[in-house]
Amino acid sequence: MKQRFFLLDGEWNVIHLPERPNGFAVFIIGDQNHFVDHSTSFWLQNAGRKHYVDSFLQHGYTVYYSNLYGRSWGSPKAVTLAKRLYHIVMKEEILNDSIHILAEGMGALVGLELMESMDDKIRSVCMLNPCLDLASYMNQEQENKLFYKRISKEVMNAYEWSEDQFGSHIECLPTIQDRKAITPVKIWISTGEHTYQSKQLGRKYEESRKDHAPIQLLIHVNEKRYGIANGICQFFEQHELSL
Repeated sequence: MKQRFFLLDGEWNVIHLPERPNGFAVFIIGDQNHFVDHSTSFWLQNAGRKHYVDSFLQHGYTVYYSNLYGRSWGSPKAVTLAKRLYHIVMKEEILNDSIHILAEGMGALVGLELMESMDDKIRSVCMLNPCLDLASYMNQEQENKLFYKRISKEVMNAYEWSEDQFGSHIECLPTIQDRKAITPVKIWISTGEHTYQSKQLGRKYEESRKDHAPIQLLIHVNEKRYGIANGICQFFEQHELSL
């Protein structure tokens, strides 16, 4: 696998290059525990995620992603870094300037922000068990006190809020209903109990876009997750007819 690791604002990033490029790029935005360091990444070490990377490369996609400050929860600085990374990739590689995005879990929050501010540069978006609305997600998790406390600290660190600011600031974050982008979106949500929030928010997002930009929402069983990579590539290819 031909790849290049590099630093940007102190964060490690990687570009994977296909043997037979098709001229399009996929930007992967990972979940809470995903990482990139100087020589490897979660998407290389985890067999399931590497299957996605390998599938994209086999289809000719240039694949890139970033550590994005770790547990960024869609923070403004993570979105800014994602935009900077986009421009660097476009400058260094010969690619169509309209990219695809694959976002998982927490990474969907950055993906949604990119869709709003860079909609002409986002060709299509696929999401896996996405967190689509941070305030709603936090509200649903309040019963799990230990988990809620940990996530609250992560969000405060990511957004650089004080504890006093947390309650008021998080309620001001964009909701699903605030999202106006019409980028083609397809969402896969697994059937496990731990993805309950994704299912609830996914259905809300589906409902909010049904009149102006319908999305495809699929519920799948975990055993079939390895077949999703081909479905993602097919969805990407459907939105490459216009250059």
